[in-house]
Amino acid sequence: MGCVNGKCCSPCQPTSDGESREYREATPYSVQGKHILTQIPLESVSVPSHNFHLDYSVLTQRGYYPDSPDKQNQDSFCIRTQIQGNPNIHFFGVFDGHGHYGAECSNFVKDRLVEILADDPSLSDDPVKAFNSAFLATNRELHDSDIDDSLSGTTAITVLVVGNTLFVANVGDSRAVIAVKDGNRIVAEDLSNDQTPFRKDECERVKQSGARVLTVDQVEGFSDPSIQTWGDEESHGFDPPRLWVQDETHPGAAFTRSVGDWTAEQIGVVAVPEVSVVQVSANDLFFVVASDGVFEFLSSREVVNMVARYTDPRDACAAIAGESYKAWLEHETRTDDITIIIVQIKGFSNYYRWIKWDQYKANKVQKRNF
Repeated sequence: MGCVNGKCCSPCQPTSDGESREYREATPYSVQGKHILTQIPLESVSVPSHNFHLDYSVLTQRGYYPDSPDKQNQDSFCIRTQIQGNPNIHFFGVFDGHGHYGAECSNFVKDRLVEILADDPSLSDDPVKAFNSAFLATNRELHDSDIDDSLSGTTAITVLVVGNTLFVANVGDSRAVIAVKDGNRIVAEDLSNDQTPFRKDECERVKQSGARVLTVDQVEGFSDPSIQTWGDEESHGFDPPRLWVQDETHPGAAFTRSVGDWTAEQIGVVAVPEVSVVQVSANDLFFVVASDGVFEFLSSREVVNMVARYTDPRDACAAIAGESYKAWLEHETRTDDITIIIVQIKGFSNYYRWIKWDQYKANKVQKRNF
């Protein structure tokens, strides 16, 4: 979900064992190394510091807009391996543009964010600080650019792999999720929390900055505007609470954080990312980074279960895109743009899990077996 007018590809080009038995043995459909549906090769990159590697694939697909047949894909993505020439630092990001200039915003941010990160000398020592600085700097640069971001912007969900640690920085309502083997089950663990007015903490934060938080029906007088409880996204996603300037009918943002969106910034929307820190475990099978075009009607658990059926992430990307489109058309007359990156974790052997950032900095990581 994006601005009230809808949210809806140009990639940042990548530089470029034993399989869990829960995976269904599916034969990859490829010709001369390229997938027959996605027409891309399977990419792989190593993390030599911890002796594992990542197999990954990405798919981005324009939404179906019967009323706007020329509407472009406003999603973009960036995969950059060996950041700063370091073979152990890799970046995966999905950017979901919205508003009239959403495509320009998402493309600007996917280029500049990783470049600013790569230029930060503190990146390997303090990735959380580097992430915060990069998001805020990118936001300032977008404001100062020739792109009109007054009512346009982009969400961003990014994963930085630094050795055996994932740093997940999120701004908006796209999502990252990791698949964890737990006995005979595969469990979906969210690596990010959607930043929308459904979250009480985010809702109160933007209200304190002057935002009106109402659904479209409330703004148009069909529902009581004094009602300030909306349940959850699953039950109320058809008409979600949105952010409005006092006594105005804009911007109608369904998110509380983004890059760009100068008008929404005046009522509390910020480009400050929420950053989670996760150490990779031998029980971690893969992680997914995707725009909310995927998660609008599919839960994290459903996405993980579907990906786990395939040995080739390209097959999984194609399956997720197809299921997402199907779900959209069961509920709407259109679909959103869809972008999904799937990264398989191969060959990892140590047992580490969630840690606090101060523990990471102090090198006081505690081992925990599942």
